[in-house]
Amino acid sequence: MVDDVEKRWNDPPTFRLAVKYVVGVLVLTAIAAALVMVWTASRQQCLNDTMMCDTAAKLVVGLVPGGILLLGGLGAFVLAFRYWKSGRVWTIWQGAGWFLFTLMVVWLSFAGGA
Repeated sequence: MVDDVEKRWNDPPTFRLAVKYVVGVLVLTAIAAALVMVWTASRQQCLNDTMMCDTAAKLVVGLVPGGILLLGGLGAFVLAFRYWKSGRVWTIWQGAGWFLFTLMVVWLSFAGGA
């Protein structure tokens, strides 16, 4: 097991993998958000009104991208646990998970306020 006191937390290949993971989750979230926005704008109830005209549209716009960010953050935490169990550098994955969770909270606060 890794001794956390020795601060051996520098691992460029793991960092690159974590960055690719976070970018992949963000791209998937952006695609889902765009598809949800198109869906809410083309609904029959919303043709003459604003894009998020009813409760269902607001829920879908908030929860679909927020759910993807939540699952991405949980996946990063699972990977952090697996790296920790195998004695590898795990803090990079924990940072990726907290970054995705922070983006999820920001997204949900914007979507909830709309």
